[in-house]
Amino acid sequence: MSTVPPSSAFPSAFAAVDLGATSGRVILGRVGPDNLDLTEAHRFANTPVQLPDGLRWDALALFQGILDGLREAARAGDVSSVGVDTWAVDYGLLDAFGSPVGHPFHYRDSRTDGIADQVWSKIGPTELYEITGLQHLPFNTVFQLASETGGARLASARTLLLMPDLLVHWLTGSIGAEETNASTTGLFDARTGTWSKDVLDRLSIDPRLLPALRAPGDPAGVVLPHVAAYTGLVADTPVTTVASHDTASAVVAVPATEPHFAYISCGTWSLAGLELDSPVLTEASRAANFTNERGVDGTIRYLRNIMGMWLLEECRRTWTAQGLSSHIPSLLADAARAEPFAAVVDPDSPDFLPPGDMPERIREQCRRTGQPVPGTQGAVVRCILESLALAHRRTLRQAAELAGRDITHVHLVGGASRNDLLCQLTSDATGLPVIAGPTEATALGNILVQARAAGLVGDLPAMRRLVADTQHLRRYAPRGDRAVWDAAEARISPTGKDS
Repeated sequence: MSTVPPSSAFPSAFAAVDLGATSGRVILGRVGPDNLDLTEAHRFANTPVQLPDGLRWDALALFQGILDGLREAARAGDVSSVGVDTWAVDYGLLDAFGSPVGHPFHYRDSRTDGIADQVWSKIGPTELYEITGLQHLPFNTVFQLASETGGARLASARTLLLMPDLLVHWLTGSIGAEETNASTTGLFDARTGTWSKDVLDRLSIDPRLLPALRAPGDPAGVVLPHVAAYTGLVADTPVTTVASHDTASAVVAVPATEPHFAYISCGTWSLAGLELDSPVLTEASRAANFTNERGVDGTIRYLRNIMGMWLLEECRRTWTAQGLSSHIPSLLADAARAEPFAAVVDPDSPDFLPPGDMPERIREQCRRTGQPVPGTQGAVVRCILESLALAHRRTLRQAAELAGRDITHVHLVGGASRNDLLCQLTSDATGLPVIAGPTEATALGNILVQARAAGLVGDLPAMRRLVADTQHLRRYAPRGDRAVWDAAEARISPTGKDS
């Protein structure tokens, strides 16, 4: 990040609306032939709200944050285009008049508990995977929709919009479904790249709920007059469809200039995998719980979700409430001094999915597995980071085996790329070099797709070369005895598989 340079130095500026699970930002990016410069125009909280009927996203507050951010971006200079990315699977419903039907549910809400079995009674997990190629997660859109079957909310709905598509609709008035995010729903055919008529028919989902698909780079409309008036954007400023699933945008900005790479996009979730030309829809892939999601230019993001830095963030929230220090640099320094491999856990245990007292849940899993219980904050953080590094190792090894690919190096992007200890542990665990950065991969990918739509950058390799040439990257070489990682792996039984 840097201060915004004079607009004459970078005549083309693009606004990336980038929403994560805990905060949203509007990032202004200026793109030139040999330059790619970002500045944060505005940041705002993303705070879920517990209502009597469940945990919801405050979509209206998020949209207001976006408008405020676009106003700050417009003050900094001419904005050529706007693009929106968010997390996946969650959606808003619109009625026949285009009005919201309640507030969107949060994927961590408990309404999908036990719903998968109901879906599988109509289309079994093997057959569902053969069509969608989607990793089983209890909150996938298909299960969320099934939980609403017969309810008043779904009965009054006429349109389903995934979160980024909902926000684009509020900016432009247009209706559409971006394909990289659509591919995370469990309603999308991994082979054809279209909504699956078979899945919709079998689950009695009205296909008219689902809008026509858009590809990254397609025009999504122009800002509505009241949006332009509030933000100061020029009238008819275009909104460009980007890879609206935040991981898909992050993968665009993986600074890979050599083949045989793996990537880890690490933030609240840790998404670890490979970029492929076609999906892997085998039974072995399903049993290992790998997903086949769309990327830019028809690529496949073959990966598995790992719980990620959610574990640490929930620990920090608990410690703050208890009046203990939650300062990240201090916690990481304590973790670096803590005893290595004292205890490890499976990050993907269902115990860790809901909000709550994460330190105690980690300690309880250590008790159940007969390991020493972490007694200090530093020991808990060390346990989390070593457990994540093990999950990265396990996932990438399985991905390479299932896809028949070799891996020579790993790109770790996203917020956790600033975590030196995690980056080094991941290199040690995998036995592979790790290239860390860029931190703002999602915003960069969002901006680069807009810039390509404007004719300023070339194909996917050219976009990645520009990232590699302009962004700060750090490199880590594997060290230590890999046998200690084998021993640590043997202590846990991963739960990231379905039956």
